[in-house]
Amino acid sequence: MSHSATSNASRQGIGVALLVAVTFFMENLDATIIATALPQMARDFAQNPVDLNIGISAYLLAVAVFIPLSGWVAERFGARLVFAGAIGLFTLASWLCGLAPNLETFVAARVLQGIAGALMVPVGRMVVLRTTEKQDLVKMLAVITWPGLVAPVLGPPIGGLIVTHWSWPWIFYLNIPLGVLAMAAAWWLIPASRCSDVRPFDLRGFVLLASACAAWLIGLETLGSMGAGTLLSGAALVTLGGLLTWLAWRHCLGHPAPLLPMAVLAIGTFRASIIGGTLFRLSISALPFLIPLLLQVGLGLSPVDAGLLVLAIFAGNLAMKPFTTGLMRRYGFRRVLLCNGVIGVASILACLSLQQGMAWYWMALVLFVGGLSRSMQFTAYNAVGFAEVPKPLMAEASTLFSMFFQLAMALGVAVVALLLRLSMLLRGAEGSMSVTDFHWALLGVALIAGIALVDTARLPGNAGAEVLRT
Repeated sequence: MSHSATSNASRQGIGVALLVAVTFFMENLDATIIATALPQMARDFAQNPVDLNIGISAYLLAVAVFIPLSGWVAERFGARLVFAGAIGLFTLASWLCGLAPNLETFVAARVLQGIAGALMVPVGRMVVLRTTEKQDLVKMLAVITWPGLVAPVLGPPIGGLIVTHWSWPWIFYLNIPLGVLAMAAAWWLIPASRCSDVRPFDLRGFVLLASACAAWLIGLETLGSMGAGTLLSGAALVTLGGLLTWLAWRHCLGHPAPLLPMAVLAIGTFRASIIGGTLFRLSISALPFLIPLLLQVGLGLSPVDAGLLVLAIFAGNLAMKPFTTGLMRRYGFRRVLLCNGVIGVASILACLSLQQGMAWYWMALVLFVGGLSRSMQFTAYNAVGFAEVPKPLMAEASTLFSMFFQLAMALGVAVVALLLRLSMLLRGAEGSMSVTDFHWALLGVALIAGIALVDTARLPGNAGAEVLRT
């Protein structure tokens, strides 16, 4: 291939990576942007603010459930058509969210938005991974994943500004011009291609996986409501979720062409990114939902002030970026993940020190350090996950990684809502949250993040060394 052709292909690859990054930003921004709008939305819908977490959870669950379809649909209809069509559906669903007159309609529109999101990012990531060389993998994954890391942090302050100066439907209307531009760019950048040998659709696998995800989330939501008679039904749903997960696992291992391939889990670094990485993502994905509520409901700050303080996490993300690759190359994935993971757990526990009347700069410092650790851990887990995956398995690995990534975010919100409600019940003050409830939730989230490090400790010292070579 000539130098000119190579240069053009490189520019096109970067263009596709940037486009996927934009869609990843949109997808993850809409997962958390309503966090600071929950009190206003709760008044409009006549609901308790904590009950509106179903609007976040339903969206993330729909993304997780339909991600396994992304690989098969892209093979069947072509990556360009699926990617552009998913962006269009996401834009339409955003408009419907803004028009929703009640909670039920809003949740239905959020589910539609989540289905579209499930087809956007995994398909785009597949295109990038299939055309990226190992030495460029860390850079391309940083381009794709960093906006998804930033979006949950920017969501609360952007949502706070919109709620304060306009109204919450504008949170969703802002997606419309972005979606139109992204759809046009997708049609222009991604070549028209279609797989000639499409595997048969694994209907049983899809039903098992979708049912397992739904049972887990609905069960946790039911347990979290702690209403009369809900404890038994919630426990039954969680148990059913565990059984369906086991059945789905067995099916995927035994099926010749499963919807969700499991063979790639035999690679140790990828397995660590899925198991330990999922637990860690679950813990820190809960924070963009928990921290704004703590600042507003627990400490009495306004939506704008709470959103601006959460920007300190974004500042930490930015400050860490120039050092991330250098630290990983110097110390290796295992040491970075373990040491930084401990710092991450400590930064979650440090949020226990936030209190009413505390100087804003001390609160900002606590959140800033958490942002530093969060940025490093996300990048390291994402890079080590694909470091030793052969190129022919990249598409399968991307599908599996995307599902667990989004499922972790969905369960993170559900788990923190459960912890809050459980603390309220034990205090005998159901319906009225206090700082104590947020402290118990933070302790639970920190415990989950600590457990995640056990799987990381099993990695060899030279794990993923190939992609760290200059």
